[in-house]
Amino acid sequence: MYAPLSAIKLTSMTIDEQTVDKIAHLARLKLADDEKQEMIADMNKILGFMDKLNEVDTAGVEPLVYMTNEANVLREDVVKQDITHQEALQNAPDHDKDHFLVQKVIK
Repeated sequence: MYAPLSAIKLTSMTIDEQTVDKIAHLARLKLADDEKQEMIADMNKILGFMDKLNEVDTAGVEPLVYMTNEANVLREDVVKQDITHQEALQNAPDHDKDHFLVQKVIK
């Protein structure tokens, strides 16, 4: 179904200042020069770790979709406190007889 990671040829890459600038722009971050250098070092450490993981032989290992074999355990949907329509409207900052009134969001 899936190709094992060991069958996929991944090339090693490094992070440079231009890459950090692009990522910072996309994330809407302003980084000082010392922060950029720290980010370059941190991101290259992460890529180095990924290179180490790529060295592991994963032939014959099935990919995980879930970390456990447990199925979702859902609780009963039980009403714990019931309030009337009027009681709910009392807490609203603005309302009419039947509805919450909110500012228009989309023009």
